[in-house]
Amino acid sequence: MEAKKDKKLALVLSGGGIKAAAFHVGVSLALREHGYYFAGGSKEDVENALVDPDKTFTTYVGSSAGSIISAYLASGHSIESIIDSFQMGNLFIRKTRNRLPTFGDLAPLRYKDIFYLNGIEFSGVNLRKFMPRALVDSPILSGGLEALFKQGFKWNGLFSTKGIERYFREKVLEVNQFSDLGVDLFIISTQLNHSRKVIFGDFDIPRKNSDTKWANFASISQAIAASAALPPVFAPYGIPNQKGKEIFFFDGEIRDTLSTHVAHDMGADLVVSSYSIQPYHFNQQIGSLHKYGIPVIINQALYQAVEQKINAYLRYHSNVELIIKIIQDQLSKDMVADDKIEGLTNEIYKALNHRKDVKYVYIHPDPRNHEFFFADHFSLNPEILKRILRWGYKAALKKIKSEKL
Repeated sequence: MEAKKDKKLALVLSGGGIKAAAFHVGVSLALREHGYYFAGGSKEDVENALVDPDKTFTTYVGSSAGSIISAYLASGHSIESIIDSFQMGNLFIRKTRNRLPTFGDLAPLRYKDIFYLNGIEFSGVNLRKFMPRALVDSPILSGGLEALFKQGFKWNGLFSTKGIERYFREKVLEVNQFSDLGVDLFIISTQLNHSRKVIFGDFDIPRKNSDTKWANFASISQAIAASAALPPVFAPYGIPNQKGKEIFFFDGEIRDTLSTHVAHDMGADLVVSSYSIQPYHFNQQIGSLHKYGIPVIINQALYQAVEQKINAYLRYHSNVELIIKIIQDQLSKDMVADDKIEGLTNEIYKALNHRKDVKYVYIHPDPRNHEFFFADHFSLNPEILKRILRWGYKAALKKIKSEKL
């Protein structure tokens, strides 16, 4: 399917720290240089700036670090401004015509915005909040090594995402309500005290089931802070619901790495997904990861778990199409009328919430790129970020060519 046939484009961005954010920027830059646009801003801004609807992203889905880049784009900021906000410089940017108007340059995203000490309020230090219940409560169940660790480590996070929330509210967002945007923005988080993924967005009526909650009570900056609260680095982030009850959320990647189904459900025809979680593949230069210690081994374990979830989702889509084709072929052999076959096929698609006309494109790092694997997840070093941006750019170019976008 050629991109020109698609009517609604969605960009889905995963988490993975600042490293993932830089990778997503590189992907976005490559898309823009190949004729794609990123709509964003208020309803009036988008209406006045919309150039080519069939080549313009108007739906953004982000979780964790992906929510940051999604919010930048949905708010109408140019890729140049985003690169400058990460202080990556503009050496890698090529001037192209595919640049929508923006409402201003972005303030730099700094370490103090990201790593805001948990328990420090804007008015001063609150040590009790910095050590929540650590010295006053006994463990619920005693005995064993695990209970000892639970008693000694009751901090709910070293840092808070309050700094990120304030940065977006004060320095990035011209409008801070999902309903005021001229595009669709959905930010994914996870409910701490339940087993639900939470989708924040412009929903007329909030709803929920056993797996998912569709919520409309958060501002954009609050939703970003909730989505980026990666444990144990960041504490869970609380947001008052419609009734004023504070509900706590943490990282949007906990339950789903890529929420492409959100873009699907919102009617997207082309869904471009960017994710930076790529397990290491052995090469002679680096050798085995067992030599590099616990943190690297933990990263590899997490990456493998995430990759398995993504691959399972891809296999599901392929299997649905395969099964339907088998059914159609058999019914044709049995001389069933074409209209009845079509009707049954549509019923199956509806029951499975599956649309055959949706094109999915997945962009990720090269598994042979060990430098990307070892790159720091939370570094704002401009030289490191520029290299990650280039890797995202090159990965996107390769996929654009292979998918004929």
